Formats: sequence, structure tokens, C-alpha cells
Amino acid sequence: MLSEEFVSAICGAPLTSNTAIAKDIGIYCHTLSPTYSAKSTFKKSSAPVNSLAVSETHVFAAQHEKAYVHVYSRLRGNQEAFVAFPERIRCITLAGDVLILGTTEGRVMLWETCTGRLVSTPPRHVQAVSCVAATPFHVLTGSDDSDIHVWALAQLLELDSTAEHEPERSLPNHRAAITALSVSSSVSYDTNFCVSASKDKSCIIWNYQTGDALRTLLFPSFPLCISLDPSSRALCTGCEDGSLYLTELFADKHLLGAQSEDAATVMQISSPFGATQPDAGPASCLSLSYDGTVLLTGHPKGQILKWDVADNKTPVELANLNAAVTNIVFISPFPNEKKVTRPANIVKPSQAERTYTFSTQLMESDLAGPESRFDALLNSAGFPQEVLEDAIAALQQPTAASVGAGSNEKEQELQKKNDELWEIINEQRALQKRTLQKYVEAKSGQA
Repeated sequence: MLSEEFVSAICGAPLTSNTAIAKDIGIYCHTLSPTYSAKSTFKKSSAPVNSLAVSETHVFAAQHEKAYVHVYSRLRGNQEAFVAFPERIRCITLAGDVLILGTTEGRVMLWETCTGRLVSTPPRHVQAVSCVAATPFHVLTGSDDSDIHVWALAQLLELDSTAEHEPERSLPNHRAAITALSVSSSVSYDTNFCVSASKDKSCIIWNYQTGDALRTLLFPSFPLCISLDPSSRALCTGCEDGSLYLTELFADKHLLGAQSEDAATVMQISSPFGATQPDAGPASCLSLSYDGTVLLTGHPKGQILKWDVADNKTPVELANLNAAVTNIVFISPFPNEKKVTRPANIVKPSQAERTYTFSTQLMESDLAGPESRFDALLNSAGFPQEVLEDAIAALQQPTAASVGAGSNEKEQELQKKNDELWEIINEQRALQKRTLQKYVEAKSGQA
């Protein structure tokens, strides 16, 4: 059975003097299936909402109201680095080996963890960057100033130090602070979209490459956290009043696509998927599993609840971490087959250096890959024995067998005509042979 794992982070002091929970633990690694268990922990971290990022080798956690990021090694199970930045960090995310950070001064910073290169943009947001999302080609930043900026990732990472760092476009429809961003996994120009949540009690679905608002969703209270399912067909929303909403984007009444209504139509979302108990508080973070069947929510009172999306049953409490749960991140169960390197150790960022050290591990299995039939033939001396045997067997295979092994009626008809022609030819040969024999006998009798 496929194992599912996720990482959670807490923020703040312990709620009670619970001796069953070890002190100073700020990050937990969990196994969800086949059986839930707490796999490992990392100490000395207090990460606010939207401040946790997980790669194949490391865990990055921005610290509450500080200009620090703690880096933990998943391979060695310890804290690897303590990284200081020029400004306080409000939110982070990963785009490959690049850690993207939003600051309280409205800047975006990009740290190449393999080289230590640090790129910083001017403060394009008037207020703090509250959330950030990334795709292989774009970076999206939401701010307390109610604006969303879309940046080209390649442009931000170009080596020209004199280049101007400007967003490609802005998405300005919200009227209050942005609380969360979620982006679809598609990279198609026509089908990729993102969803933004705001304190104006709305979520807006955008085509972020064109800047078009595709749909506006209104909720009874403002959304705190959102998550798109893995296939981007449904949106999960956790609101300030403790309600959870599951909005299907392509149900009987399409919200997106050619069959949807006019984009100017505002949809009122009023039927909750579920509601948390008052003793747990509203969900401060949520995340969907990679098959889209399980929803996990983290709460200010320390609970991590598991919701069954299909059956919509009463949630199950997986754990109580005795502190406000602020981040839940699922770890992909699928290896990145295209990636041929991975960072063994991160390189601390520096803006002063102009030469950088690249530190990584070459993954031999990914470099070699499975040997194709063409590679085997190319690297062999002459024709391999196996190939010769297959060719001889194909030539010796009876024609009738190939015809009767699933040929269509036309082929069978042609084969029948071919057999009849051979029959006529054989009769003519036999007649010719008999005629020649009589001629030879007649000639010998005359002699």
C-alpha cells in the first residue's frame, strides 16, 4: 500500500503543561496511511501560517516575527542551518531548489539553496506579503494591501544584476487583506488558474496568465485558508466562523469552463461541508491528500482533524500537539523522476558574493535510467543472439498462423484467393509434367 506522509508546524507556547509531549518541538513529521503515527520531530521552531516548506531533503520554517529561517535535514534528522535575512519573513514556499520568501516590507526574496544566491525585489507591495504560491514558471504573491502580483520566475532568477524586477501583472479585485493563495497544477495557458482568499469574505478564481477574474465566491465569514484538490476540480475553504466548505468547480452547475455562466456572476456559498467544534477553533490551515479523499485541518487549540471527503462523516482527531497548529504540508508520494540532482547541504544566502558554489548530489539511478532497446542494440557488438533468434522465428512462422491469429475478413478473403491461385498453379505444373513425360516416351519409341 502507498504510504502517505505529511509535515505539521506549530506556533506559540504550549497551551497546557502536558508532560506527554516533549518540550521545544516545533515541527512534526507524520505518517497518515496505512496507519497513523508520529514519525519524527524537529525542535526549536515557531512557524506562523504560510511559513513552512518541505522538499525531498529539507524542511524550511520561517520564524514568527523574526528575520530567520530554520533549515532541517530530513535525511539526517537534525537542524542543519540557521539562516538570517535582511527583513522579517512573513511567508515562504518552494519552486524546485529555490526558496521564495515574502517579507513584512513588501519584498519578494529568492534563495537558491544549492548556490547561496539571493535575489531581492523592490517593495512592490505597499504592506507585508502575507502568502506566496509558485508554479514551474510563475510566482504569485498576496499582500495585506489586498493586491496580488504575478511574477515570471525565469525573469526573477536571471543573472543580470541590473535587471528591473517588475511583476508581469497585478490582480486588484479584492478589497481587504489576502489570507491565502492556491494554484492549480496545470501548466497550460488556457486551463491553469489560481484561487485567492481575502478578508472581504470572498474567494476569486483567476486566470493568472491573462489577469482575468473567472469567478467570485462569497462566504458568510472571511476565509482563513484554502486548498485545491490534486486534480483542481474542487476547492476546500476554512472560514473564520469554524465552517468548512467544499466547492466543486465542474459539478452540474459549472463554475469554470465553456458551460459556466458569465464571469461577472457572483456565487454565494452558504452550505458548509462541515463545522469544527468551538473547543478546537476555526481551521488555521488545511491540506488535501494526493488522492483527494482525505482533508486534514490544523486548529489553534492543537488538534489535527482528519475529514473523509467522500463520506462526510464526523472528523477523527489524529493528534493534539498542545499548541496552535499553523501549517500542514503533504509530502508527495511520487518520486521526481526528471530530477537528476538533489542538494546534500544547503548553502547559506549572500548578496555580497558574485561567485557561487554549487553543492549537490548526482542521483546515479536517475542519470542512467532504464536501458532502452535502441541503446542495447547500439552498444552491442554485431547483432545480439536474442535479436537474431526473434528474426528467424518471425520468418519461419507459417502464414496461415499469422492469418488466423486475428486478421480481419478482408485479409482472410485475400488469403483464400491466394490459396486458390496456388492450387491452379500446382495443377498447371502437374499437367505440364505429364505432357513432358508423354513427349519423352513418344520420342524414345520412335528412336
